[in-house]
Amino acid sequence: MTVRDTMTLTVLTPEKTLLDIGVSKVSLPGSKGRFMVLHNHAPLISSLTEGDIVYMSEGGEGRVCVFSGFVEINNNRITVCAEV
Repeated sequence: MTVRDTMTLTVLTPEKTLLDIGVSKVSLPGSKGRFMVLHNHAPLISSLTEGDIVYMSEGGEGRVCVFSGFVEINNNRITVCAEV
């Protein structure tokens, strides 16, 4: 993963910031179906349903289980507000 193809994934809950890391790809449980976010993804806002957020970072694959929430994707920043 190079700096130029890195995105920032931030996962926020009502209690705290759960995650704030650089990632190369993220798979999200959208309410209309699972979708993948790669570098330079078009701007998007989507609701999330119960499932795992799966991401790839320099440390390998990671997962965060969410029950519901929203995601905003803009300028290689992925911001998730969710109940975990």
